[in-house]
Amino acid sequence: MAAIIDGKAISLQMKDELKQKAAELLAKGMKVTLAVIQVGDNPASSVYVKNKKKGCEYIGIGSLSYELPEETTQEELLALIQELNGRTDVNGILVQLPLPAHIDEDTVIKAIDPRKDVDGFHPQSVGALCIGQKGFVSCTPAGIIQLLKRSGISIEGKECVVLGRSNIVGKPMSILLLRENATVTIAHSRTRNLKEVTSRADILIVAIGKPKMITKEYVKEGAVIIDVGINRDENNKLCGDVDFEDVEPVCSAITPVPGGVGPMTIAMLLHNCIESVDLQS
Repeated sequence: MAAIIDGKAISLQMKDELKQKAAELLAKGMKVTLAVIQVGDNPASSVYVKNKKKGCEYIGIGSLSYELPEETTQEELLALIQELNGRTDVNGILVQLPLPAHIDEDTVIKAIDPRKDVDGFHPQSVGALCIGQKGFVSCTPAGIIQLLKRSGISIEGKECVVLGRSNIVGKPMSILLLRENATVTIAHSRTRNLKEVTSRADILIVAIGKPKMITKEYVKEGAVIIDVGINRDENNKLCGDVDFEDVEPVCSAITPVPGGVGPMTIAMLLHNCIESVDLQS
């Protein structure tokens, strides 16, 4: 029977630690504030933004909310980011993705001051991660490292396979695992003999966006499975990229969907907001 890695419980533990740090900063006269920008009313984005605001409130930091209409131009959005870059009372800037089709995400990400890039998406943040310098790390991969460590799962020396090569999860995930002295393979849609590759993994991290694709045939007996996917199945029920019922009997530990990786992404965003004070001093 696999151990269930409880992201809700671990994220709450982290948020309680961050609450203490926020209180200590406030006692020194430093109020941490996150600015969240949402363009349009994508329902999933609205849920994420609401959760981010609730997280800020819970740990005791300020949040500014900018809910812009769908027809907002790229120039208007960039002007708002420029204004927030210059404000000394704003520590972190987060632009909720995806953006409407007429706005170039890459241009918007590059416009955020790297010292306020709490999402960790700016090229400067990514470059710092690659060469081991100080900077923000994207929240989902950083959250997964915390999930493993706080669940007592050793990473050093392990064979880790990351399934997915996105800039937001797959690539930074592989670098963070290397930092922890794992041996890392990145697999993707063009990988040959995929089942053979994933079956080598002591720790398998799945971020491919295909509901229930990973079945027990892909999994080594006793492996640790981290499911980053969030999808809807044929019954419109939330599910991951891993077929939980099929895989759970053969692995040693697994994250559920929901309640696994998701809550950790918010916790790490709040962690980055607190860290921003050091980066900006």
